[in-house]
Amino acid sequence: MSDWWQWAPEKDPKNQLGFAVVGVGRFGTAVCRELIRNGSDVLAVDSSERAIDELRQLEPSIEARVVDSTDEESMRAAGVLDMGVVVVGISEPIEASITTTLIAKDSEGSKVRQVIARATSDLHEKMLKRVGADRVVFPSRMQGERLGLELVRPNLIERLELDDQIGIDEIKVPAVFVGRSLRDLNLRKNFLVNVLAAGPTKGLTVNPPASFVLKKSHVLVVMGSMEDLQKLPQV
Repeated sequence: MSDWWQWAPEKDPKNQLGFAVVGVGRFGTAVCRELIRNGSDVLAVDSSERAIDELRQLEPSIEARVVDSTDEESMRAAGVLDMGVVVVGISEPIEASITTTLIAKDSEGSKVRQVIARATSDLHEKMLKRVGADRVVFPSRMQGERLGLELVRPNLIERLELDDQIGIDEIKVPAVFVGRSLRDLNLRKNFLVNVLAAGPTKGLTVNPPASFVLKKSHVLVVMGSMEDLQKLPQV
């Protein structure tokens, strides 16, 4: 393999400190499990001991703690404020959701770079943004697995799962691929994935030739096992 491939992705400054998920109901648990599946460091907290116990049964290796997320010192002691990204998975009561977001974002000495909060209404969304949420999601629009996947694969545009093991991903072209031909990259050999299409979003070339050179503005559509797809470089 040529020297240009001796490359390791730089960590995103937003997630290099790991992830904290506050509230481990169905949504929060789904986020945790997807992050763990992708090899991320995750700290899960919830005010309910039962919820934490249920999560530990699903993911025995996860670091999970019972914490009152509306108490700044409890959040600090648990290590939540030392994480790069905090996902606020609780939605009710709204006061708790807003307070938790504020604590994660504005506490003195907080290392949190990004707060992603779950909302249940447009008003809730507006209030979360006013106290500092960088991003607000609605479970009806974005499920936990999808959010977890987006956090660890920021260049992923869309995924189609053909079954439990095989999928098709549309991704932004990673920086390390820019200016190189598909022949040079040899993705089938180096990553065990097949290129189905490449090029501008509105002008994809299906089954592109080996001489096709990738540009920064291009996207790639690749098929392979979920495990192999997740090994592709990030932007």
